[in-house]
Amino acid sequence: MAIIEVENLSKHYGPVKALNGVSFSVEKGEIIGLLGPNGAGKTTTMKLLTGFLQPTEGTARLVGFDVVNNPIAVQSMVGYLPENAPLYLDMIVQEYLVMMAELRNISPDQRRRLLSEAVHATGLQDRLTQTIGNLSKGFRQRVGLAQAILHKPQVLILDEPTNGLDPNQIIEIRNLIKRLAQNATVIVSTHILSEVEATCDRAIIIMDGELRSDARLDEMTHTSAAVVAVNESAGDVEPTLKKLKGVRDVRREETKNGYTRFRVTGEKELDLCPLLFDAAKSESWRLAELRPETRTLESVFRELNERKGLAA
Repeated sequence: MAIIEVENLSKHYGPVKALNGVSFSVEKGEIIGLLGPNGAGKTTTMKLLTGFLQPTEGTARLVGFDVVNNPIAVQSMVGYLPENAPLYLDMIVQEYLVMMAELRNISPDQRRRLLSEAVHATGLQDRLTQTIGNLSKGFRQRVGLAQAILHKPQVLILDEPTNGLDPNQIIEIRNLIKRLAQNATVIVSTHILSEVEATCDRAIIIMDGELRSDARLDEMTHTSAAVVAVNESAGDVEPTLKKLKGVRDVRREETKNGYTRFRVTGEKELDLCPLLFDAAKSESWRLAELRPETRTLESVFRELNERKGLAA
């Protein structure tokens, strides 16, 4: 059974569609990157999943509970770290975490153990007696994470968890998220592509309130294309490439320094490079370049954004 099930989820503010007909599911133990530009609908999605907002249409279920009909049950199973962590800067770290444990109705006989586990998981042992306002931003994020995992949630939802942190702090939080994912399903919302590549197994991309892509990162960035640059004087290169078995498309890209580059797309799982090398050898072409095409999450994001622009 999926831990999170979202069906046709929408949130409208009058004529403004902050989220429009989004559907996806998340299995136990996955680390999901909820990706999109600012204003895409990521935070709205998370607020709907945690019961902070009610949908205009559609349903969302966490661990089998409907977020509208059973918000308390859902919230008892969710750990949520909003973009601006709900911290009281004049409180001592330990005092704040004890307060959060009480608000979570954690029984006194479990409280000490769960507090200790959250503190050790987030590396706050040496900061317990410090005032939150005197901590670095990285340690404040750790305090926010500690309150989110106090009750051992089955689902952990993090909104821009590394926003504003320095490079060392970002690495620390990334590693912490991976450790936390050993005991919880995690959704990380961000507009920073490298965060998803470094942390997540799968990416859900939302643009203008609509779902644009949902796939594992290795599937999303996989490509069956190759790039080959052939001497400009070679004749009939494009027709020859198109006739090769398994080649679906050939696109001329540019001519530079006496060589013309082509992007060749093949059938799924076909290794094009040996095929192109054999063709070049057979035709006595000189090669300046021959390599598989590399596809990054950034290029996927750019393609989706360009399609959105064409559809507008």
